[in-house]
Amino acid sequence: MTTPTNDHFDTLAVHAGVHADPATGAIMTPIYQTSTFVQTDINEHKGYDYARAGNPTRTALEEALAALEGGRFGLSFASGMAAIDTVLRLVRPGERVLCGNDLYGGTFRLFDKVLADYGIVFDYVDTTDTAAVREALAAAPARLVWLETPTNPTLRLTDIAAVSSAARAAGAWVAVDNTFASPALQRPLALGADFVLHSTTKYLGGHSDVVGGAVVLNDEAAYERLKFLQKAVGAVSGPMDCFLTLRGIKTLGIRMRAHCDNGLAVAQFLEDHPAVERVFYPGLESHPQYELARRQMAGPGGMVSFTLHGGEAAARAVARRTRLFTLAESLGGVESLIELPSAMTHASVAGPEALAAGFAVDAGLVRLSVGIEHPDDLIADLQQALAGV
Repeated sequence: MTTPTNDHFDTLAVHAGVHADPATGAIMTPIYQTSTFVQTDINEHKGYDYARAGNPTRTALEEALAALEGGRFGLSFASGMAAIDTVLRLVRPGERVLCGNDLYGGTFRLFDKVLADYGIVFDYVDTTDTAAVREALAAAPARLVWLETPTNPTLRLTDIAAVSSAARAAGAWVAVDNTFASPALQRPLALGADFVLHSTTKYLGGHSDVVGGAVVLNDEAAYERLKFLQKAVGAVSGPMDCFLTLRGIKTLGIRMRAHCDNGLAVAQFLEDHPAVERVFYPGLESHPQYELARRQMAGPGGMVSFTLHGGEAAARAVARRTRLFTLAESLGGVESLIELPSAMTHASVAGPEALAAGFAVDAGLVRLSVGIEHPDDLIADLQQALAGV
């Protein structure tokens, strides 16, 4: 079975990376649960020698990831943070990384508390402002521009094509964390980015049962270096994790349509609710980058954030009262989740260093990962949770 060449995403999601098992003809790539592979002679084997270097189940996933993002090469890692860390190893001590000032808390923690200690310079700018990015690139050389779009948790968008053009002119790479959109809704490589990254834990896996990360790119030299680092550092995804992610990918297209439909319905309900102060969702005309979202994305996604007139106290009350929206970290699964980023996923951006870099996560911000349950049930749950706040 070969990767289909048509442009229909749903077909690609089902078939990408899949090859009939040569031993049995199994239609699904088996779980090759082995640490090593028999060699017929010294360094003579069937393409695999040790599982950290490669595994057939991981190969199938990496081929699928590359196909979904429209890239030449894919790499699978043990987590999204492992994928980010490996890409940042392409940046040398003393070199500069230009970042958005609205990042996932774990990413900021890695940059500020780990990699900065090894001499990498991180500067933060509002990447929704392309002119500000150009000014920052002109102010000092940069090796890499790091983007999240939509951002976590306030769902701000960056014009990937415009920033990629500016970065290329300045001799910098562009990496895009595409976790919130997934390749079903956005393909950064086609817009000029050099690297696209995912926490495959989220929408790609889609069922809250696996942790993983991915990098997809087109440049062969960069791929060979990342492949070497993947083997040398060793933060690889195991065969069972790869199998589960491959299984999740097959329904990515239809799941994302449900996430988008439900996300829009929930966002519209919240925007009309008297207790809600502000809603952050790219599918609403009130979103400041609404037109960019329509141009850059195939759909607005399933992530919705909002604040309440009652502030943090009201936000905590709502998070405690929901029944279908489960209080938990993470996102992108079939079930709906609710959390307070400032106290949970983004606690790392609450310190003085984060504030100095321009981060400001409202203590009363509520983040929803809207699942694929019936939208009427989700809205009813929010209605009862918001009552009286």
